[in-house]
Amino acid sequence: MILCARFHLPPMYEAALPALIALAEGLTPVVQALPPDGLLADLAGAEKYFGQDAGQLAAVLRVRALAHFGLDCAIGLAPNPMLARMVARDAGPGATRTVLPDEVDRFLAAKPVRALDGIGRSTARILCAYGLDTAGRLADAPPGTVQRILGARPGRELQERARGIDRTPVVPNASAFPQALGFARAGDAPMLAAERSFPRDELDPVRHRRALLSLAEELGVRLRGAGQVCRSLSLTVRYADRSTTTRTRTLPEPSAHSPALGDLAYALHAALGLQRARVRGISLRAEGLVPAELAAHQLTFDPEDERARRIEAVADRARARFGPRAIVPGTLSDAA
Repeated sequence: MILCARFHLPPMYEAALPALIALAEGLTPVVQALPPDGLLADLAGAEKYFGQDAGQLAAVLRVRALAHFGLDCAIGLAPNPMLARMVARDAGPGATRTVLPDEVDRFLAAKPVRALDGIGRSTARILCAYGLDTAGRLADAPPGTVQRILGARPGRELQERARGIDRTPVVPNASAFPQALGFARAGDAPMLAAERSFPRDELDPVRHRRALLSLAEELGVRLRGAGQVCRSLSLTVRYADRSTTTRTRTLPEPSAHSPALGDLAYALHAALGLQRARVRGISLRAEGLVPAELAAHQLTFDPEDERARRIEAVADRARARFGPRAIVPGTLSDAA
């Protein structure tokens, strides 16, 4: 069985994911990070080794996360990674849901096609126009019909997913730097990402800016902790209809200085001209990472800049000792 866990990580706590992955690695070495708040684990070997079923191992992981970090999670158990992710999304906070192999057809039957991996808005719209609006109907459709609509290979692959078939393995990546800190790769350049989701569609630009400040602070702390700086930032805004807008801009110089990241994030957001847009979530990516010791910093005669960097270094040491919320900007002091 494949386990998918989604931890309830408050803002500014996503950096705890590597430690949570280490807990899962105590059960099985086959653990894959799903930044910013989840993981996949292949329990096939662990069930045999410990003589326990997947549900019992999931309970062990939950207890360990609560004991070590005070964090609960939603857990999905299913025969493959795609199904495990879908089941975890359906599981309520603090719950474990299991879909056994003989329950897959019933689980997928009424699911909208948009819930399947690899089906975006445009593909879902095309399928719905032909009456294939659920996974069950897509699975039961003649293969030739689906392939004429979507093309031979995409049609075949998506119909397999509608039938609960997912051939992708769980790929261990949590122990390799920089993935252990939530890094990913775009081409040959590493990047680091963080995201904030709003509890409801958010129209208030002040709350948008507050989320941007939180993201910039988090990325700055994580970059400095890893001894990295970034060359550019990418801002992605997710709207109520699940559409997104992404903008990227290069920093004047590679940096991990939180105010510099925050200023650029504000500029990217302002350039979108959102006004009264209904925003579901905001994510920020630090791209083009390089070791800090290899990056040049333009010296200035501004004492305020040097003072801000010294204060930032002191704050980082305090966070390392007392936790990530030991020191936060005043604007975020009452953030959840």
